[in-house]
Amino acid sequence: MNTSSNKSICFVALNAFGALSSNNKSHAGGIEQQQSLMAKWLAEKGWRVSMITWDEGFEDGVEVDGVKVFKMCRREDGVPVVRFLYPRWSSLNAAMKRADADIYYYNCGDLGLGQVVLWAHRHDRKVIYSVASDPDCDPKLPVLKPLRERVLYRYGVNHCDRLFAQTHRQQAMLKEGFGRESVVLDMPSLGLGDAEGTNDFPDDGRFRVLWVGRISQEKRLEWLLEIAKRCPEMAFDVVGAANIGTEYSDRLMDEAGQIENVHMHGRVIRNEIGRYFRRASVLCCTSVYEGFPNTFLEAWSIGLPVVTTFDPDGVVRRNELGFVSVEMGGLVEALRKLAADDTARGALGRNARLYFNERHAVGQAMQEFENQIDLIYEGRSLP
Repeated sequence: MNTSSNKSICFVALNAFGALSSNNKSHAGGIEQQQSLMAKWLAEKGWRVSMITWDEGFEDGVEVDGVKVFKMCRREDGVPVVRFLYPRWSSLNAAMKRADADIYYYNCGDLGLGQVVLWAHRHDRKVIYSVASDPDCDPKLPVLKPLRERVLYRYGVNHCDRLFAQTHRQQAMLKEGFGRESVVLDMPSLGLGDAEGTNDFPDDGRFRVLWVGRISQEKRLEWLLEIAKRCPEMAFDVVGAANIGTEYSDRLMDEAGQIENVHMHGRVIRNEIGRYFRRASVLCCTSVYEGFPNTFLEAWSIGLPVVTTFDPDGVVRRNELGFVSVEMGGLVEALRKLAADDTARGALGRNARLYFNERHAVGQAMQEFENQIDLIYEGRSLP
């Protein structure tokens, strides 16, 4: 087996430059945070690590914490429709060539997966696809509408060299829907131990509910706003913004501004987000679907329970990390119960911290990730 210094991997993570560099407020969700963490960890272990992102004004080949970054075109470059081929696909191919990695890692359920696989296999390279969310495992591809998206994504799933899933549910869906075997891995997280800042907000003594995410229809911020109206005695903090403004997001922003106990904080960089978690009493998730939310891991790392509509593989219920309900009324009931019972909330928080440390702390999770990459280098297939 090759030594780490001879191994190379490239993370194709177009939106991740902000997360990797930690110096701007460009889009950086949970996926981008995880990929940046994984890339830096492998670089520290002696891997030759690179990343491909949109051009955000940096010099091509710039190195950030041991990770060399190669840029595509800018997101806004090109003429609509035509830019699918040029400059987006052409600049992706050029960046993959400059990265010259043995393995390319992709973590987004879109047409880019097929593009990455096509280039990699023409050049005798391997591709790992890590599933981000449950709909990506559904052969009906409910969130992919354009034909080219569906064709390229399906090609990528069917021809990538290794599939990683976040949950056993995703693993079963991939097997049933695509006939592909996959490996279930616990995703790594730094938690909030490295996040700067303290809880320096004025303490008004109110039970505080934190909601963190992208303002998009599957996240259902409207549920949180309705819950806030039903629970005027609580305070609700919303951290996040729409990637691209829409009529939906604009309407919710306007509505939120009319609710006295809702505080909209917009997009927050990682080094500042810890203060919002630290002053929260509970994290609330209202999503229709997810993968395995990085926000859960951040909350659990500091002993913050969750109240959620989505429970990946039932871990919240099974490990008593919070409360789960698919009904809005159930979420309201759970929040009121926790607000009235500090002892119960403390017990859930202790369970959460223990679960995080045993399953998702960087050392444990990344070692298994590296072991799986080693199997690819050894040419071993899944059992």
